[in-house]
Amino acid sequence: MDYNQVLDKLSQVLSAKRLQHSLGVSQSAAELAVQFGEDAEKAKLTGLLHDCARGLSSNNLLQMAEAFAIVVNDVEHCQPVLLHAPLGAHLARKEYGVDDPQILQAIALHTTGGRDMATLDKIVYLADCIEPGREFPGIDRLRSLAFTDLDAAMLAAFDQSLHYVIELGLLIHPATIEGRNYLLQQQNK
Repeated sequence: MDYNQVLDKLSQVLSAKRLQHSLGVSQSAAELAVQFGEDAEKAKLTGLLHDCARGLSSNNLLQMAEAFAIVVNDVEHCQPVLLHAPLGAHLARKEYGVDDPQILQAIALHTTGGRDMATLDKIVYLADCIEPGREFPGIDRLRSLAFTDLDAAMLAAFDQSLHYVIELGLLIHPATIEGRNYLLQQQNK
């Protein structure tokens, strides 16, 4: 499927608000890819598809995770919405014909992040944070960092995410902590 075919199909399964967000992530991912010498078309498609499983209910997310043999940890079991990222990678392959492992990995990591993320993974994670529709304290600093230093931007995004999750009283996914710790360890080498 090409970009427009994916867009048409997504417009049938995502809310108008979620589709607008996905278009913003797509645009931001393409811009970041150009800035950091990555394939802009690949980043654009990944950004568009990143939330392809976001409209599923908690029950559906848990059932589909089981069907795809995705190991669900305690945090994901309590907060099934986190499963939309790894499930999105499976749906991107199954429903949208994506077989590029880089795209699938970036979709799978876009919510929690993780250890030793590839450049495309970071681009999509950050694009999800900074797309034009996002507004929160510190967004301007994060947008600026995202276009100058991916790792510094990732640390700031992880910190923002952790503050947000703690503020809401939710569980923290271990992959986010691992991703943040990994970046700090690399920075200190």
